[in-house]
Amino acid sequence: MTMLSAAKKEFIEFMMSADVLRFGSFVTKSGRNTPYFVNTGNYKTGLQNARLGEFYASAIQQTIGAEFDAMFGPAYKGIPLATSAAGALARVHGIDKPFFFNRKEAKDHGEGGSLVGYKPKDGDRIIIIEDVITAGTAIRETMPILQNCADVKITDMFISVNRCEVGQAGKTAVMEVGEEFGIHVHALVTVQDIYEYLQQQGTYGEVLEKMKAYMDEYCIF
Repeated sequence: MTMLSAAKKEFIEFMMSADVLRFGSFVTKSGRNTPYFVNTGNYKTGLQNARLGEFYASAIQQTIGAEFDAMFGPAYKGIPLATSAAGALARVHGIDKPFFFNRKEAKDHGEGGSLVGYKPKDGDRIIIIEDVITAGTAIRETMPILQNCADVKITDMFISVNRCEVGQAGKTAVMEVGEEFGIHVHALVTVQDIYEYLQQQGTYGEVLEKMKAYMDEYCIF
């Protein structure tokens, strides 16, 4: 296991303080019983939104810098993520990039269409800002939206947590997205990071046991 960086530790504690990262007994969409759950819908204050944007902006700056044209936030959870990340990227790192997002239903009046914000152009390099990838369903819905708006390249995707879970085909959702669409997925933290953080705290004995069992059964690294 890699050493847990200060930035990752800070992000895990931030998620826990916002009640976004929770421990207990939960059932995922795939029907698995998981000892931890990530719900980014629990971010609900201005300060939380600002901090979250800073974490994403830092990851973007460190991995691809300004080498992209616009960022896309898939409805619904990706919308505040892309908005706050774009703001923090400009404010903290001096990288001012446009952002856009989609409506779940296309408008038939006003400007119309299903995209709001920046209008992509042929040749644009687009990055996606999302919360988590569990089964890759959302990304498969997102890709046609982006590919139909212009001849764009979708190169990178930034998520909060990589659960590293095996899907139907014996690969993780992140692996599938990489192979299917050629997208590099960057996670602020992985399930391994969370596990390592709990180990360091020394007060999560029962949760650690359940996480170890869950990771052994469902995760590949």
